[in-house]
Amino acid sequence: MNATVIRDRPVPILVRPIVVLVVWAWRTLLQSVGTFGRLMLLTVDSMYGLIRDIVKLNHPWREAMTQAWFMMSVSGWPAILIAVPFGAIVQIQVGSIAGQVGATSQAGAAGGLGVIRQGAPMVGGILLGGAVGAAIAADLGARKIREEIDAIRTLGINPNHRLVAPRLAAMFLVGPLLCVLIVFVGMSTIYTMTLVQGGVPGAFFNSFAAFASTNDLIVAMGKTVIFGLLVVLVASQRGFEAAGGPKGVADCVNATVVIGVMSTFAANVLITQLLSIWFPESMGF
Repeated sequence: MNATVIRDRPVPILVRPIVVLVVWAWRTLLQSVGTFGRLMLLTVDSMYGLIRDIVKLNHPWREAMTQAWFMMSVSGWPAILIAVPFGAIVQIQVGSIAGQVGATSQAGAAGGLGVIRQGAPMVGGILLGGAVGAAIAADLGARKIREEIDAIRTLGINPNHRLVAPRLAAMFLVGPLLCVLIVFVGMSTIYTMTLVQGGVPGAFFNSFAAFASTNDLIVAMGKTVIFGLLVVLVASQRGFEAAGGPKGVADCVNATVVIGVMSTFAANVLITQLLSIWFPESMGF
């Protein structure tokens, strides 16, 4: 009697890439959910420590001021250098379109509102994500590699409260200042370009005052602060999880810049949509 040999059928060649892709997507999804969860825990713990220390009058303000000065030093000049060409490009395009439709007198208002409502917060968020976020991630990542973070925990000190909370406090100060700086430089550039294009100073200020309000600047500063807080939290979380020596620090800096800038764009879209729903008369936000 011949024994019947049962062999496993080989997986078709076309199915193997699909299986590998599905497994990779599932693992990536699980890792993303885990990373987001750790980021939320870091956010809650850091904000709790910040509020608790402020209420107890035990917050390290000297460290916060040091971090604020550092943040402004690495983002101040780049903000000026970006705001000048940004304002010039906006006014050139807006002035050209306004001249074609016979609304030259409104060009100042259109360009100015564009800079205040969208330009300044986005430029500030990108600068914070690129310069400040990279610096924070490199600092905390290097400390993690040198096991300084573990040493802080061994001493019974919460690194979220000691290292992250002062940076969050500094961002509440740096965000509005950076936004105002970008608005001032951008508006000065727009005003200069308006005069170069043959505009009238009185018409520029009248049109701008007719459409702009203090709420525009307040919302812009609030958006910049939110973008900055996102950058600080992402950079801190990436820095705390750095591993693998100098290459690990470089990887965490690269991830911080990419995630920080993407988070800025995503948060801007969400905030703009919410403001458009809650305040329909402020569609420009």
